[in-house]
Amino acid sequence: MAETLSHLIEQVRAAAAAGRPLAIRGGGSKTGILGRPVAGMPLEVAGHGGIVAYDPTELVLTARAGTPLAEIEAALAEHGQALSFEPPHFGPGATLGGTLACNLSGPARPWGGSMRDMVLGVRLINGKGEHLRFGGQVMKNVAGYDVSRLQAGALGTLGVITEISLKVLPAPRHSVTLVTALDQAAAIRRMNELAGRPAPLSGAAWLDGRLFLRFSGSFSPSSISGRWDGDVMADAPVFWADLREQRLAFFAGGQPLWRLSLASTAPPLPDDGPTLIEWGGAQRWLRDGDLAALTEAAAKAGGHATLFRGGDRTGEVRSPPPPPLADLHRRLKAAFDPAGIFNPGGLYGWM
Repeated sequence: MAETLSHLIEQVRAAAAAGRPLAIRGGGSKTGILGRPVAGMPLEVAGHGGIVAYDPTELVLTARAGTPLAEIEAALAEHGQALSFEPPHFGPGATLGGTLACNLSGPARPWGGSMRDMVLGVRLINGKGEHLRFGGQVMKNVAGYDVSRLQAGALGTLGVITEISLKVLPAPRHSVTLVTALDQAAAIRRMNELAGRPAPLSGAAWLDGRLFLRFSGSFSPSSISGRWDGDVMADAPVFWADLREQRLAFFAGGQPLWRLSLASTAPPLPDDGPTLIEWGGAQRWLRDGDLAALTEAAAKAGGHATLFRGGDRTGEVRSPPPPPLADLHRRLKAAFDPAGIFNPGGLYGWM
């Protein structure tokens, strides 16, 4: 792996000296989602993989960025542990680095934390070809902690992630899903009501007039069905896996897929068309709309909109940040990538 790392550093230094853009590539499972098209010489990082350290007693794992998620999840499962943010794969090539770069989390995100929440430290190659370390391998080590988290959702625009340390958690022993017929407004109220009560929720979604509530923990499954309203779902693991991996019928077809991040209590959006709700109301998926209209609607509901997949990706694909935040983005980009070689335009056209 030392040779692979040295080669990556050499490529970055050569690109910086020549002012040549680089298109960072991992396993390819996230191609065409979240960001804009990037033109540049491919920088392949998928070969830089492998688990570096894993201490089940400390609930900490360190792995190179090109390590497949499947390899990490298998290692954790041997010790009854898991990635609590339940990351989607979107294909067999999914890597840890790509998951961090996209900041992707699955149905358990509001209760198990996000990918960003679990990051303890990273190593990355900056735009000068320097291999830097930020953060550490324990929660107590806060030096550079927020710098590590900056990589979450940056889509590779701030550097080449080479190594990630993250917190892992015990996997739940049992899981039960209850299903109830409710309209969208009633489902949003119900999800938020449960969020304020001591319920072991690990998933809350609404689709096609039905509310799906997943309860996970060390409880007796019968205690859940006897305490909360709803019918027990027999094939619940398949449903949640298909939701996470976007294999449900809702996600099929070539029309654009929009993701809105809103306040969980926000009411249904007006004229929003086909909708799927996740994260207890905080994440809403739409199959119709345009950026300007959805940005306005999302702002009124306390959030923002992103063209997650499909549609015209040559223009901007996410709500513009407020001017002070945009200025911060530019200053961070200049600090980490002064020559502007990493995935230029991938996050925003001006970055």
